[in-house]
Amino acid sequence: MAVVSIPTERFGELPGYEYEPQYVSVGEPEMAYVDLGAGDETFLCLHGEPTWGYLYRKMIPTLSERGRVVIPDFIGFGRSDKFTQLDAYTFEMHYESLSAFVEALGLSDVTLVGQG
Repeated sequence: MAVVSIPTERFGELPGYEYEPQYVSVGEPEMAYVDLGAGDETFLCLHGEPTWGYLYRKMIPTLSERGRVVIPDFIGFGRSDKFTQLDAYTFEMHYESLSAFVEALGLSDVTLVGQG
């Protein structure tokens, strides 16, 4: 399935979100994420639909004082790659890409922060 990436300059003027994205392969597409802070606690912040990691911009400073903050953009959202065909977006695809993301970053014992 064809995948497109949104040019980074489209995200250049986001108020309160000056965080540089990182990318990890989760199969064919690449998932964008922000990874900030350090400490014993890791906060995994997951967005709902139709939002993306930008949703957590006001929480990042507070959470990063307490530990590591990891915020992925699901495939098709935010800075992550997008499939060009709508039928590619299945529950299974999102489940597998999130599982691959968690495994690639070696995340465990996280505090889950969810929305949506």
